[in-house]
Amino acid sequence: MTEFHQLSAQSLSGKPVALNDYAGRVVLVVNTASQCGFTPQYAGLEALYQKYKDQGLVILGFPCNQFGGQEPGGAQEIAQTCQINYGVSFPMFAKVDVNGPDAHPLFRWLTQALPGWLGRKIRWNFTKFLLDRDGRPLRRFATLTKPEKLEPHIRKALGLA
Repeated sequence: MTEFHQLSAQSLSGKPVALNDYAGRVVLVVNTASQCGFTPQYAGLEALYQKYKDQGLVILGFPCNQFGGQEPGGAQEIAQTCQINYGVSFPMFAKVDVNGPDAHPLFRWLTQALPGWLGRKIRWNFTKFLLDRDGRPLRRFATLTKPEKLEPHIRKALGLA
């Protein structure tokens, strides 16, 4: 069992979720925000999820308010934005910090395993982390990387390429 599978998080509805629930799945972890210029990426993420969920992909969305206060709302407001505006059906989690002393353990682990161009810190919303079926970190993608550009990497991780 990898470190990923030993972690847990709180769902957007407030229930604890053991990340080992996703063992055997290719996982894409994304820090999200509802009022960001990149928020339309939700639609592309949902399209990837719908296309590959039956082959083993799961996307985990983690709202974060650390970048320009672009996720100020509570769980209900976040859920409405995700579901009503973008049709998000992949798992969404409670709002977390991704940087600093209060960073969620998942993001501390991810940024250590997959540092970015400018170090371990996450620079903005919609940074993406791809993990293989065994929970091993494969690749980090910048905010500017559109979800459709991840498809070849997801296909390879799923064994479809």
